[in-house]
Amino acid sequence: MQPSLFEPQPDQSAFVQLPLQDADVRYYPNWIEREKANDYFNSLSNTLVWRQDTIKLYGKEHLIPRLQAWYGDHDAHYAYSGVPLTPLEWTPLLAELKQHCERAAGQVFNSVLANWYRHGQDSMGMHSDDEPQLGRQPSIASVSLGAERQLIFKHKRTKQRVPVLLEHGSLLIMSGQTQHYWQHGINKTAKPIDGRINLTFRRIYHDNSAAHLR
Repeated sequence: MQPSLFEPQPDQSAFVQLPLQDADVRYYPNWIEREKANDYFNSLSNTLVWRQDTIKLYGKEHLIPRLQAWYGDHDAHYAYSGVPLTPLEWTPLLAELKQHCERAAGQVFNSVLANWYRHGQDSMGMHSDDEPQLGRQPSIASVSLGAERQLIFKHKRTKQRVPVLLEHGSLLIMSGQTQHYWQHGINKTAKPIDGRINLTFRRIYHDNSAAHLR
């Protein structure tokens, strides 16, 4: 049985505006109460259909260093780094979390990429979420559950680096020109560390003209 969802009502004046030039990034450090966040981590780790895909780099195939799962509306097909993702049907927990993220972000989402960083050797390379299907100025709501991991932002032109420690039960919203000017990623760490699940809610556009006009 899925745990009942919290009713997050984040104070819209209480978020932390991260000091990123040419970007709009808001951070809510305690968006989900800790006990509830524990329940969601346990539920998601046990119920989502996790998989480990491969990507091709310099002609060689490599396992992606984390587990992932893609859920969304039936037509929310997506691909990144040559990895095609076909959406699985929304679970009740993911669907309700989506609704609360939509309220906080002021954006309608139709999909979510779940990443499970099982230990410190699981990571995410530096990248921008700038695929054409996401539109010109995508809004992405990122929910973190489990062990704290440091997200690194790097400006594409100035090379400025800004680290952000993503806490258990936190919400990070990236919007505006963020993906145009910045990359972000999570490095490996040799420190013993427990698992972390990250949910990034997105909107996939299928009409290229609609995406262009956003």
